[in-house]
Amino acid sequence: MSATPEAPHPAHSPGVSIRHARAKGEPRFPDGPKADPAGSHFERRIRSFQPRRSRVTAGQADALQRLWPTWGFDVDGSRLLDLAAFFGNDHPVVLEIGFGMGEATATMAAADPATNILAVDVHTPGQGNLLNLADQLGLDNVRVGNGDAIILLREMLAPDSLDGLRVYFPDPWPKKRHHKRRLIQPEFLTLAATRLRPGAVLHCATDWEPYAEQMLDVLTAHPAFENTQADGGFAPRPGFRPLTRFEGQGLDKGHAVNDLLFRRVPHGERAGHRPEDRARDSV
Repeated sequence: MSATPEAPHPAHSPGVSIRHARAKGEPRFPDGPKADPAGSHFERRIRSFQPRRSRVTAGQADALQRLWPTWGFDVDGSRLLDLAAFFGNDHPVVLEIGFGMGEATATMAAADPATNILAVDVHTPGQGNLLNLADQLGLDNVRVGNGDAIILLREMLAPDSLDGLRVYFPDPWPKKRHHKRRLIQPEFLTLAATRLRPGAVLHCATDWEPYAEQMLDVLTAHPAFENTQADGGFAPRPGFRPLTRFEGQGLDKGHAVNDLLFRRVPHGERAGHRPEDRARDSV
């Protein structure tokens, strides 16, 4: 992934944050991700994320300034994305919701260049870091979105346009009064199912066991999805999902990490009610 800057940027030291004296109202990155791309154009609702305000390093800021106009986009709900035109090819597209600092996303993109990854998050340092990693690795199959994944799915993606959906280590919202903020809910699955092609896989992973159990229950009960595991339980971590540093630290502390892989069933067919299922059950 590469782009030519319009003007040279001043030299900087990696890992050092950029402190730019901005006038009141001046955007942090004039040609980069907006603070609230969808603004007030859509209903206010309980959200599953909280924008995090943290330091942007010089390398991340440089990547945002150079690469965002070409490889990034704001989730503003104003247009339907033409994914083939956006990526410049007709390769399958997988949506990743919440990529953190982007290391795992970049690793998966490098290992599978024939799959396009549409990665969306609200964390500015992570957006810059993923763009920087993709640039360093010469990747051309990653696009970075800034904003609410619900608006992206509902307003900007066409039906049956996705070949996969990844939700790795979403915020578990551990307090009971916050469970309504968890992303994996029946309403989310119903929306996601309309954008996933039949046979596409929804892959979730979490290190919070109560959330894993809720995910399993909600996904199992949803008529648009079927578990890829014959025993109806959790799946082994597939080889294509990298073991992240954060995950490794959790495993060292004895945390259990659970993967769930559920397949989008064909439209109009419920899991367990397809002809092949009935034939199998009658044997």
